[in-house]
Amino acid sequence: MGRSRSRRGLMSDRLKYELAEELGVADVVRRDGGYFGNVSSKNCGNLVRLAIERAERSMARGH
Repeated sequence: MGRSRSRRGLMSDRLKYELAEELGVADVVRRDGGYFGNVSSKNCGNLVRLAIERAERSMARGH
């Protein structure tokens, strides 16, 4: 079943992969064909935390 437009994620795939690389879990995502479901809950939480930190820094710079 495909994801509807209204359920599209807020983060781009590029950003998710960048964050996964930073956390050291990109190999898990690549192995599973881009699926983040096998990334641990802890690392998913860390991924979200990093995304929020980046957004806050970007907003602070006026972007």
